[in-house]
Amino acid sequence: MQVHSMHFKKRAVSALADERLQRGMSKMGFADRRAEAVAAFGAAEFEELRTAGAAIRDRVLENLDTWIERFEAQATRRGATVLFAEKGEDVARLVLEICKRHGISKAIKSKSMLSEEAMLNKALADAGVQPVETDLGEYICQLADEPPSHIIAPAIHKTQEDVAELFEKHHGTPRLNDAESLTREAREKLRGHFLSADLGISGGNFLIAETGSVALVTNEGNGRMVTTMPNVHIAITGIEKVLPTLEDLSTVMRLLPRSATGQAISNYFSVLTGPRGAKDLDGPEHLYFVLVDNGRTNLVGSDMQEMLRCIRCGACMNHCPVYNTIGGHAYGWVYPGPMGAVLTPAYKGLENALDLPHAATLCGACGVACPVRIPLPELLRKLREKQVDRGFRPWTERAAFRIWAWIAQHPRLYSLGSRIGVRYLRMLRNSDGMIGSFAFGGGWTTGRFMPAPRSAKTFRELYAAKQRS
Repeated sequence: MQVHSMHFKKRAVSALADERLQRGMSKMGFADRRAEAVAAFGAAEFEELRTAGAAIRDRVLENLDTWIERFEAQATRRGATVLFAEKGEDVARLVLEICKRHGISKAIKSKSMLSEEAMLNKALADAGVQPVETDLGEYICQLADEPPSHIIAPAIHKTQEDVAELFEKHHGTPRLNDAESLTREAREKLRGHFLSADLGISGGNFLIAETGSVALVTNEGNGRMVTTMPNVHIAITGIEKVLPTLEDLSTVMRLLPRSATGQAISNYFSVLTGPRGAKDLDGPEHLYFVLVDNGRTNLVGSDMQEMLRCIRCGACMNHCPVYNTIGGHAYGWVYPGPMGAVLTPAYKGLENALDLPHAATLCGACGVACPVRIPLPELLRKLREKQVDRGFRPWTERAAFRIWAWIAQHPRLYSLGSRIGVRYLRMLRNSDGMIGSFAFGGGWTTGRFMPAPRSAKTFRELYAAKQRS
């Protein structure tokens, strides 16, 4: 997926004006489900679990190379092949080499955000290998020729009407108007691909160092068919996804589904270890792991390292008022919401995502919801500071803050400016006591009203008057 994050403001404005998108985004209910799941688990106990999850992820990141090497050794011992991709294009190159080696013409795919990073579907199609998304949301996005809008609910931005139109157009079947019938139609269309594919491509929620296994968490049965029916299985995941032990996996799995979808456990939870053995009834004959860097090592040891704790649950975007208003495509790359506002600048360069650190209200909801305690608001503030330090902010903004800083160092001048400012704002109030617009503040007043001062005097003036009385 190409990076379009430099166009965030334009894309956000377009999203706000898109009535269909707004109807689709109104379906977001993951935050309420998480609250119910946490309450059922016990709020205090869940906070302890968050602390334990963060500690596990930090333990990995402090010695990431060691845990990767242990995973590689155990996976290799059990018959898998472990490959490493430094960049996104290396992922595509390695997958195409595997396709050539095994004579593959069709690949069925379970949901994988890493394949989006690598633009793998395009690379496969260009090389004559048919990629077929089998996750229902990803399948809808593939038919629409759109990237996913959410990391766990890729088609959350689509309405039922949108899906019905897509299926009618691409399947050549009579239009259906209820969700159950549309789901059945998709299942029937995908069944032949499951039976005829040579290759299964999946992501990996976690890698287990002590056993060389990959853990997959899904709510659809497609994940298991993708990883067991084809002769070859490729699991593509980031190098930071390693967990030391199966016990650590059990701890993190108490966090992931509750934070993502409000479930105590997902419908399908698989731990896959090695290719098919002599006595196994199913599974691939060849298992490959492609472990991807693509900017992740740049965060190790930096002031952004805490972001690598991320377990890709989507809780931050589920609770983000900005994401819930504009959807995922406005962010311009694979990862939307608060996590994307940090990851995209970190992976792709701050200069390529200037608006994303500001695509947040800093209300703190994302940090409170994060199951592994990533301080997302603090990381966003750090990125904003880096922009200022590197001169990436507009000259008008920099000049305005320099003027404000100079005035703030001169109390009498600051007091005079405050008196003028409060009287000016008071003059702009409407009959409801609100300000609809004012000079140099269009960004604050477009689409919202700002309360006007209740008095034409500053706090200092009011305080002085009270002291005299």
